Amino acid sequence: MEITFSKQNGRVPVTVMHLAGNLDASNYTDVIAKAQAAYDEGARDLLIDLSQVPYISSAGLMSLHAVVLIFSGNSIQSGDKGRPSFRSIDPRRDSAGLEHVKLLGPQMAVEQVLDVVGLKEFFSVHTSLDAAVQSY
Repeated sequence: MEITFSKQNGRVPVTVMHLAGNLDASNYTDVIAKAQAAYDEGARDLLIDLSQVPYISSAGLMSLHAVVLIFSGNSIQSGDKGRPSFRSIDPRRDSAGLEHVKLLGPQMAVEQVLDVVGLKEFFSVHTSLDAAVQSY
């Protein structure tokens, strides 16, 4: 998995996290760590570009939720073996983060997974970079 960042300016500055490759158990903690670093460096609005992610596992889904928790100001506690401890999704609790974390351009297979597990309704999903940036 390759993780890069870019900046976009709309009404507010938006950090775009570009993911390329499968998002799974081999790299989900990298996504969380990079998102935490971006937040610690001052990013407050994050757009996760999934257009180059052909596959997402349950661990990848957990990483997306963890990023929402980070951007809602919650600390992600590490459990044993360095893995973050996760709580269940709670739209009321997570709503602050959902205003600040959105998804861009998931491929059809990833979009289907998001839909099946109910995360497509949880996240704001965009197909256009410009529209996504202007939505913040």
